[in-house]
Amino acid sequence: MKVILEQDVKGLGKAGDIANASDGYARNYLIPRGLAVEASSGNLNTVKQQKQAEEKRRAEELEKAEKLKERLAKLTVTIKAKSGEGGRLFGSITNKEIADMLKKQHQITLDKRKISLPEPIKDLGESVVEVKVYPNVAGTLKVKVQAEA
Repeated sequence: MKVILEQDVKGLGKAGDIANASDGYARNYLIPRGLAVEASSGNLNTVKQQKQAEEKRRAEELEKAEKLKERLAKLTVTIKAKSGEGGRLFGSITNKEIADMLKKQHQITLDKRKISLPEPIKDLGESVVEVKVYPNVAGTLKVKVQAEA
């Protein structure tokens, strides 16, 4: 019996997949527990429309991510920090501080976990930071650290 999976089922497939299950397994286990529905023509059309809507949504999100990536490449975030001899900072600049200043200076809200710093910034000057905007879409952001007066 062909069924459309509503949830992931181990050994059968992921949600939205059309799977071939034995009649007893489908009627006695999958359908009563809401894990699957019978693959009728109406249900198949519904799944097709849902997949099209999902693809459209993903395409829009990807487009927004590309625009944000281009916008971030043009921006510079300026952070003032206390420094000592030779331009070394007291402490360091972390991805949380960069995210906070990005929001404060440019009104762009970005999760601190999306800002990739191999190690915190400990010197004055400009640094280029990688920003993961969307899966497989990474941009760059300039961070300028200045001495606090």
